[in-house]
Amino acid sequence: MRSLPLLAAGAALLAGCAQPATRYPSLLPRANEGLNFTEPERPVPQATPDAGLDGQIRALTAKIDSADGEFQTAAKDAEAKVARARGLAAGTSPWLDAQTALSVLDGIRSRTAVTLADMDQLRIERAQGGQPDYPALQAAMDRAGQIVAAQESRARALEAAIAPS
Repeated sequence: MRSLPLLAAGAALLAGCAQPATRYPSLLPRANEGLNFTEPERPVPQATPDAGLDGQIRALTAKIDSADGEFQTAAKDAEAKVARARGLAAGTSPWLDAQTALSVLDGIRSRTAVTLADMDQLRIERAQGGQPDYPALQAAMDRAGQIVAAQESRARALEAAIAPS
């Protein structure tokens, strides 16, 4: 007799979990299945001419060109000093002269790299202001990047020429 209420309660609980066999979800398309989530075509914004920015680009390009001219002159001097120091022990007078010439090259390279960073800062400021890319600025940055890479390569080659083996 005691188990009858327990059995009745268990049956009631199980009956609550059962669903009618004829109730299935609808297979008709839902409202959100017909929506189109592709991005709309947006026109690419065109940069308008900016005389102030063009002036800044010209000034920074002139700094790059000036620094590259100095680098080329200093690199010729460094090549001659490295040629004299090649094969000599570290600490000798020709080796120290070559190291001094290489440090001059590093100083000039750093000025060139800073000028490239200044150009990049102009690009960042335009992007932060929601303005489109400026083709003249990008062209100047590409050219400056090539100059910086060439200077780096030439300086590293000279340093390797007198590195102790």
